[in-house]
Amino acid sequence: MSIRVLIVDDSALIRQILTEMLSAAPGITVVGTAPDPIVAREKIRALNPDVLTLDIEMPRMDGLTFLSKVMALRPMPVLVISTLTQKGAEAAIRAMELGAVDYVPKPLIGIADGMAALGAEIVAKVRAAALARPRVRHAQAAPPAMLVADPTLSTAGRIVAIGASTGGVEALQRMLTRLPPTSPALLITQHMPPGFTTAFARRLNDQCAITVLEATDGRRVLPGHAYIAPGARHLELRRSGAHYECRVTDGPPVSGHRPSVDVLFRSVAATLGASGFGIILTGMGRDGAEGLLEMRKAGSRTLGQNEASCLIYGMPKAAMQNGAVEAELSLERLTESIVALQAPVAA
Repeated sequence: MSIRVLIVDDSALIRQILTEMLSAAPGITVVGTAPDPIVAREKIRALNPDVLTLDIEMPRMDGLTFLSKVMALRPMPVLVISTLTQKGAEAAIRAMELGAVDYVPKPLIGIADGMAALGAEIVAKVRAAALARPRVRHAQAAPPAMLVADPTLSTAGRIVAIGASTGGVEALQRMLTRLPPTSPALLITQHMPPGFTTAFARRLNDQCAITVLEATDGRRVLPGHAYIAPGARHLELRRSGAHYECRVTDGPPVSGHRPSVDVLFRSVAATLGASGFGIILTGMGRDGAEGLLEMRKAGSRTLGQNEASCLIYGMPKAAMQNGAVEAELSLERLTESIVALQAPVAA
């Protein structure tokens, strides 16, 4: 069955390039195009597309406003294709918080050649988006309450490794914003290109009671802090004397990715053994499945996001199928499990 795509972009050239690119891919049909959200709204009703490609900066209504309306009234898979600048990266993070499946940056110069070079990535992300299961999002809904930690317990020496890909921006936001400042340390690998992780960490830090940072090599790992792997660099955990610190490297892609969840999980298995705690979240593919299995064999606790709460049930499914996951839980239960990862305070 063909994936029906509606292209929304104010540039006639981009609409033409995307139409030709996607129409040439087997199993994808471009059912229409729109120069702005007002036209797109009518075409969604008339054409019932499976996937929407969406620019952010457009006339009559910006893409983020339109996206919030779509996800509140008629949730559907949306792939944002927009210019990558610092402002664009922040807008892309916001788009994924609102429910966009993924993001592809437009080239700033040499648009025709640049878009052609992105063809395989765009086609792959449209195919992935078609598998997503967006949920209704109400813009005025109150955020979930922060969890309360037991004051008689301590998170000293407790470290949680989290891996995520497609859908992870929203999943991580929903989890981290509920964590109290006394939470265990978190090391996070989220598949993102360079430029995005800086904006992502900064936005989460503004929203959370814990401190959220982009990881740097040699940075000490502390309770109440989350460290996000920089785009295009691997993140590992290593011991340094009596403490733990981040190791950030430029090694080759692992499991098709850099940063790789497998790299993070394997380092935690080797460094913490039975004291480790790994969580694998929504995403396409298998990255993290083998590393999480190594953690489980080393005695670590290993949890996966359940299918019902995943935008794309790919990575958790692969980890469940290979025996890496001891249990699958909702995002709410996973967050509670992090807060419960504590030990009695020394007398």
